Amino acid sequence: MPLFIFLVMLWLCANVGQCTTANVSKLFEHTAEHLTEKMHSGKTFFVYFGHQVSPTLVLFLDQLEMSAEVLEDYGISVAKVNCSKEHVAKYCTGDKIMKKAYLFRGTELLKSFDTDTVFDVHAIVSHVLFTVLFDEVRYVHTVAELLAVERAAKGRLDVVLGHVQVLGLPEHRALMETAFVYGAKYQFVLTTGGPVLEHMGVKEPASLAAGLWFLHCKGLTRLMEPCPHTALTRALTTLHIYAFLQLMEAPLVTESSEDPSQVKVIHSHLQVPLLFLFSQRHTLALDRVTAQTLAWRLRGRVGLVLIHRESPDVKTTPEYNAAYKLTGEGSEVIYLTLNNLEEVIDLFRVDANPDEHDEEEEEEEEQSWTSLDLLDDEVAESVYRNRGQTLDMEAVTELTADTFHSAVADNRHTVVLFYVKWDAVSVAFIPSFLEVAETLEDDEVSDVEMAAVDCGEWTNVCSAQLITFFPTVSLYHPGSPAQPYRGMLGSKSLYTFIMLSRVPSPVLLSSVEEARSFLDAHLHPRRPGLAPARVLGLFSSDADTGVSVFQEASRALRGETLLALLTGRQAETWAAEHEVELPAMLVSRGPQTHPHAHTLHPSTAQDLTSHIQKALLEPFPELTVENLPPYLALGRPLLLLFVGEEEDEQGRRESEGALEEMRALLETGRLAPYLPAWIHLGRTPAGKVVLEDYLGSLPPLPALVLSLLPSGGEVFHYPPDRPIMVQHVLRWLQSAKDGNEPPAGVVGDDKWEPAVQFYDFLSVMDQEVPGYASQRSHKTKTRPREERKKRRNDSGDRQAQAASTGSSKPHQHSEL
Repeated sequence: MPLFIFLVMLWLCANVGQCTTANVSKLFEHTAEHLTEKMHSGKTFFVYFGHQVSPTLVLFLDQLEMSAEVLEDYGISVAKVNCSKEHVAKYCTGDKIMKKAYLFRGTELLKSFDTDTVFDVHAIVSHVLFTVLFDEVRYVHTVAELLAVERAAKGRLDVVLGHVQVLGLPEHRALMETAFVYGAKYQFVLTTGGPVLEHMGVKEPASLAAGLWFLHCKGLTRLMEPCPHTALTRALTTLHIYAFLQLMEAPLVTESSEDPSQVKVIHSHLQVPLLFLFSQRHTLALDRVTAQTLAWRLRGRVGLVLIHRESPDVKTTPEYNAAYKLTGEGSEVIYLTLNNLEEVIDLFRVDANPDEHDEEEEEEEEQSWTSLDLLDDEVAESVYRNRGQTLDMEAVTELTADTFHSAVADNRHTVVLFYVKWDAVSVAFIPSFLEVAETLEDDEVSDVEMAAVDCGEWTNVCSAQLITFFPTVSLYHPGSPAQPYRGMLGSKSLYTFIMLSRVPSPVLLSSVEEARSFLDAHLHPRRPGLAPARVLGLFSSDADTGVSVFQEASRALRGETLLALLTGRQAETWAAEHEVELPAMLVSRGPQTHPHAHTLHPSTAQDLTSHIQKALLEPFPELTVENLPPYLALGRPLLLLFVGEEEDEQGRRESEGALEEMRALLETGRLAPYLPAWIHLGRTPAGKVVLEDYLGSLPPLPALVLSLLPSGGEVFHYPPDRPIMVQHVLRWLQSAKDGNEPPAGVVGDDKWEPAVQFYDFLSVMDQEVPGYASQRSHKTKTRPREERKKRRNDSGDRQAQAASTGSSKPHQHSEL
């Protein structure tokens, strides 16, 4: 009878389906009332407000449901609200497709996420935990920041340093889950690469997708003593991290009086090979030192046991002094005789990790990230750390496929930002773009419309405009081709570009008075500092063949400088006044300055454009990051004066006196072979790195340096105990030219290059011409994965080669 009842119940369960063990979903659907109760409970919860569901959001909701069960273990509930049934102010908007999820702690909104960012269960869990642990997990980008964390942790607790290239991947999730569990026991630190990896001994930082280090700081008391560290050599998974932390808590060396085959230690349970060293009574102290030394070098990979051979339980014959046992069921103890410590290290480099090569091959297959991803993620991390700062796009007009063409046609000047929400550089640039829009409004500039196009939503618009990289800014004038912006991604540079682009290029002048007004007028009455260099083209008549070439060059330089055109008798009068033959141009570097005359021999617009750009260069410029490329392109030896941010009056007088002497030196006419320039270390901190790299250390300021980059790379340092005076400097330059001056350094063959060739922004600004972007787009689209992989490896090889280059006297350094 019992069997019969059992069979009947089994049949009912199979047909009705009411007896199966249900997998109850942890994803709750809240009403507005339930949501209010949840907020007042003070608990943490992650919620998605949805209306209509697209195919992409169906996938997101599946991942959201999967994450609900995971996050429940951390006291975080996951929910959704159907905005077609419920209305929650500020979150249930009028959008049909809603693409944001929100993390709350009680009534406080901790962070909002685009669904493109939390794209799967790993991304959801890692980003949510990262936000919750924001005040507990430290983020470091420089070695100095890491050393500060070490100093604070010494004598109190150990530090766990994790590295991930890309946020939201399984490795990031594993780190965040571990930090949630062990955050009270260890100080967790996160980095996304850069100099920190080099400090930790990584030879090829760009090739490391993820890594973990345990910094042993708890037992240290002296502040100047560095924390020794141990690296996790296995894949960055939650299970491996937990096992690794248990290994770090295990004794460095275990002593036993049992035979190796009978030894049971924690390393065996954690699937770590064991190394046995045999000790004798009269050498016990020395054997312990040897064991400690080996244990530190093998820590995290091998457990070390010191066996007391005099014990009657030890059956090993005296001919062997070591043994090891690999992981795995039924592994036997292998006995051997070793002569030095390096033999032991080599043994476990090969034998103790038989699957190491397989893991490397597997990681190589799965690793599709390039150096570009590393660059992107560093920006993404900086954006993420500024979470909570919601971007108010009301200051600009968001264009669609229906409004783009009318907006461009109806406005005198339309500046359009093409971006995508998931691109970190776009997100980082948007605040600068919004700042420019607000500045234009404050300055009452009414003829410029600031607009934006989300290329993730309106791909047809961006494709039609040939947008191939993000972010891209273009300025549109009715009836004219789009004018691309190739400057720095900052508010000041973009604002200047827009103000210059509002002026026609060239400005057509009809009198000498208009020419004087053009050369002396300010660009904007509220911002006189924006007055740029100006170029006045002078031609004998409108029929001059050079006029059309000058006009084409002016259009190419629009937004970079101001250009004007004067022809006929007025041009002849002006040319006679400045003692120059027509055709000619006058270059003014600011109001109330004397213009410099140049004779023109225009052949092509491209040649004339280059000629004008060179004429705009200052004879004694202050070098900055922004203006450096065109000066370096001249290919002349650099005569650099470095001055600092002096606080005392004497220091300021010395710097000002040195600058005056350099200007007087320029007037002698004997600096033609050189490019004299100066760098203010307060305004351009990168100059400090250059100076230290040139000379090996920072000399007293002001410092005068001659760098022979084009002719061999030698660097000469003007004697710091000698005052910078015209005649002294001339004799020093002649002595260096004659070979009588010893070099203070030599520029190495290795260069400071971008990690990825097509991320060389300075090169793009210099070389990108009409048609270049489409060619680059074609190459990018057709480049196979193998080529990208080869480029990454080549980049890594160059970095490793640069890291291995030793320093010698004269001091070796990278090229400026």
